[in-house]
Amino acid sequence: MELHERTDDGVIVLEISGRVDSVTAPELGARLSAILGVSQRRVLIDFAGLEYVSSAGFRVLFLASKQAGDSGGRIALCRLSEKARELFSIAGFLKLFTIAPTREEGLAALH
Repeated sequence: MELHERTDDGVIVLEISGRVDSVTAPELGARLSAILGVSQRRVLIDFAGLEYVSSAGFRVLFLASKQAGDSGGRIALCRLSEKARELFSIAGFLKLFTIAPTREEGLAALH
């Protein structure tokens, strides 16, 4: 897994590529926790390069959603592949997050 972080008009954009599994999920969790540790943070997670997400990855995303809600922050997801979107649907995560087809729409949803 590779993580790249940048800021776009006050929104933290976190690009994830590769696999989010039991080995890499703790790194993603630590990064999201640090980002969301600041009150009212807005985060867009770009999954264009995502190859695989395991239950450990879903757990990290669930905890990040809870942390964001507790601190007044918001998380949106963008550029999910068809397969990833299906997995997120099965896991019930489409109800937890704003899902945008493009980065631009994800950024707009967080403003």
